[in-house]
Formats: sequence, structure tokens, C-alpha cells
Amino acid sequence: MNIANVFIIIAFTVIALVIVALLIFIAYMLVYDRNQKRHSILRNYPVLGRVRYFFEKIGPEFRQYWFNSDTEGKPFSREDYEHIVRSAKYNRDVVSFGSKRDFDEEGFYVRNDMFPKLTEEMKMDKETMVKTKKYLLLKDPLFTQREEKWEDEESPAYLLHDDDAVVIGPQTKQPFVLKGLIGMSAMSYGALGKNAITALSKGLAMAKGTWMNTGEGGISPYHLEGGVDIIMQIGPGLFGIRDKNGDVDWDELKRKSEIPQIKAFELKLAQGAKTRGGHIDGEKVTPEIAEIRKVEPYKPVDSPNRFHQFSDVFSMCEFIEKIRAHTGKPVGLKLVVGGNDSVEDLAKYMKETGKGPDFITVDGGEGGTGASYQELIDSVGLPIKSALPILVSTLKKYGVRDRVKIIASGKLFTPDRIAIALAMGADLVNIARGFMISVGCIQTLKCQSNICPVGVATTDPELQKALVIDEKKYRVANYLVTLRKGLFRISAAAGLDSPVHFRPKHISYKDDKGVVVSLERILNEIQQQIGAS
Repeated sequence: MNIANVFIIIAFTVIALVIVALLIFIAYMLVYDRNQKRHSILRNYPVLGRVRYFFEKIGPEFRQYWFNSDTEGKPFSREDYEHIVRSAKYNRDVVSFGSKRDFDEEGFYVRNDMFPKLTEEMKMDKETMVKTKKYLLLKDPLFTQREEKWEDEESPAYLLHDDDAVVIGPQTKQPFVLKGLIGMSAMSYGALGKNAITALSKGLAMAKGTWMNTGEGGISPYHLEGGVDIIMQIGPGLFGIRDKNGDVDWDELKRKSEIPQIKAFELKLAQGAKTRGGHIDGEKVTPEIAEIRKVEPYKPVDSPNRFHQFSDVFSMCEFIEKIRAHTGKPVGLKLVVGGNDSVEDLAKYMKETGKGPDFITVDGGEGGTGASYQELIDSVGLPIKSALPILVSTLKKYGVRDRVKIIASGKLFTPDRIAIALAMGADLVNIARGFMISVGCIQTLKCQSNICPVGVATTDPELQKALVIDEKKYRVANYLVTLRKGLFRISAAAGLDSPVHFRPKHISYKDDKGVVVSLERILNEIQQQIGAS
């Protein structure tokens, strides 16, 4: 018998064994599925039912990559996602051929001016530069990996002119001065891994003129790593500044305020996607995170849905005053607007007493979260384009609008969305998920599970290896600089020399019938509803 016949016999034997093994396995599954009591479909359709579960399992990926159109995916469409990735990776935000927006649908539009501003007419900081790196796409073949070149990039930072800088808490001992209108919204270490937080910190610092919010999980070494300015958020759980009894450790708060990078404090009353306290699963609470938060390791952490320290506007403002006096730094609130009268009591109290926050972060119901509940994500709290005008109008009604700066958040991840928010009355804008995408998030929607496959929303050391800090930090800087550049570009188109000059008159609203009204008219109707002049 020659060697060829030997190989043929071996091959047939192996194939036969595989077939027999497969038949035995199928027979076992037939018996097992018929007799198990948990899944009805497997009792009637053993094995075949497992094929159904398999396709059900991979359904989200199929819809995301194959079946959803470029504009219909949720929470972010493929077009939204790719726009952020292009800006972050290639430092480019140009598209070709035409818009994919459905112009028959209702929506807001920025009014263009017949005589837009020239580049040299723009009022901005023209001296500050950002040194970063970007990818240059060389080839993008179908069956092999695309060829790219990583190259150095230097561009203007697109910061505001000194005359237009935004000052938070001008009456405090240490006001917070900002030359960029866009910062990172609250994202805690623990919800995000150390590599993600570090890359964000370094990238934001590289872009200059911005800030990052710590989230309610406390200040970590990774937030401080890049040297970026920081707003430290304090949630009802008082993580990072709590004593053994769960109350405020005023000495620890003082120590935190002495960290030079911490420029302000924010009391979190609510978040758009969860008008409740925060939650972090036990497997994410490593000893390090437990130390940062002042809690026990490997135990689930739930913060209350409101502060124990206050229960009304009076006691809340007294608490704000105490923190401000103790730290010497601006103190703000993060809240969600639920109706026309949601902030009435706060504005009235501010007028009567002269007390209150230095800034208010208003988060829309469309905002994101690492973990919440469907009924809260979908149905509690107004979206930002409804909430922001109510807040601004109420503050104006009581003559206290100029005393506070307003930070808006809720899917404001493109220059046009930011411009509309500024025209509605925001002074600054927060972004969270846009920055998550810039460091590698692919929207697997598993933030709460600690199995994020790209190492962003996980504390698993092995999974975090996917996120290379020294590469992703450049993407963060590129995304932010591209946003600021686009904001100046859309300002020029509107005939403005700086985005700080956006007003309601610069925005139009078109309904589904093609009828156009100004944002001014819409805001006037809102003001009438809440009794503002």
C-alpha cells in the first residue's frame, strides 16, 4: 500500500469519526432539549431551536453592520459613529456627494448669512497650536487590511479669543476661565477603565482650553494623568469625599480642592439617562476603585437618588454656599428638567437671596449612561432642546440668568448641534459618548457588563489591553479640535466672528410641511408658558 492510500484511509477515518461524533452530539441534544423545562421552543424543536437562538444572539451585529441604513441605527447611527471616528482618526470631517439627512422631516437649521465671515475676520486665539498625530489613508482594499500612514500634525487649537473667554464663578476666590466651549461630560473611573480615562485626560490636555468631569465616582490618578482642567462631580453617594458613616468628610473635600487641576465642583442631582443615583456592579469595584470611592471592594455600589444633606432649594443652596466657602472654587449643579416649572423654585430663591450655583449643567433625556433602567432612559426627563429653553427662560424670568453659566449635554456631538444649543442659551457644552467613540467604543451596548470588547467601559485588565493610550490620546485631541474648527466654520457661515455670538435669531425651524419659523418665536412661546416677559 503506497503512502497516498494511507493518507486517504486516515482522512476517511477522521471524517467518519467526526460524523459519528456529530451524530452522537445531535442525538444527545435531541434528548436533552426534549426534556429540559426552561425553553419551550427547544422542547418542540430540539437542535433547530438552537439555530434560532444563535441567529437571535448575533442579530444586533447583523443589524448594525448589514441591515440598518446609515442613518437609522440607535443610539448613534452608522453615519454619526463614522463621523466621529473620521474626525478622531484622520483629523478630517469632510463628506462627499450630498447630505443623508431627510429634508422632508422637521428640524432645526442654522441660518446662513449672505455675506459670511472670511477666515481672517474670525475672532479667535490664532497663536495656540496643537501638536498631534493622525492617520493618512493610502489604500482601502476589500480583502486585506487598509494601508495607513501615521504622521505628525500641527494645527491651530481653535480656542476663543481672550475677550470671549467664559468665566465660571467670577465672584469666587478662584474663578474657572475657559477658552474652549466644549468639554468632557461626567464619566467615572470604574464605569470606564483606567486606560480609557488616561487616554481621555491626555488627549483633552493636548487639545488645550477644555475640561473633563470626573463623574460621581471621585477623582482618580487617571483623571489627573494628563494635566487637564477638571470639574469634580459629587453625587449623592459622596464618593471620594465621604467618611466611614457615608457623610461629607470636609477635610477630605479641602484636600481635593487643593489639587491644582480641580477647578470646580458639581453636585449631581440627576442625569438625563437616569434620574436616580448611580450604580456600579460588584465585579467592577476593584480594591483601587473602592479606595478612590471610599467603599468596600467587590460589592455593588448604589448611590441614593438624592442627597441626604438637603431636601429643598433652601438647604441645597446652603450646602452649595458651604462647599464654595470651604474650597474657594465655583460650585454648580447637574440637573434634568421635567417640565415648565422644574427650576422655578431655584430661580426664585436665587433672586430673593443672592445665593445659588455658579453654573448649571442641564442634561437631556437622550443622554447616555453605563447602566440604568429602560423606563428611566426612555421616559423620564425632557430632551435637551426642550429642557434648555425652559431653564434659560426661567432664569431670565427672575433676572438671574447672567449670574450662572449653563452647560448643555445630550448628544451634542457635532458642530451644528452645538451651535443650536448655544443659540438656545447654553454657554458651554458637554460630550460623553462622542469621546468614548474617539477612544474606541464600537457601541456593543455592554457597558454595564464589564465585558466591553474594546477595553473602554471595563475594569478587566485583559480587556483593557485593547486600548492603547499612546494612540487613542491623539484621537481624543483630534476629535475635539475638529469640533472646535467646525464650530468656527459654521459661525462664519452664519456671519458671526465667534461661536459665542450665536443667538436664537440665527436658527430656523422647519416643520414637516415646509413651514419655517424662527427659534426666537419658539422661545417666546416657551417664555409665555412659564410666565416670563
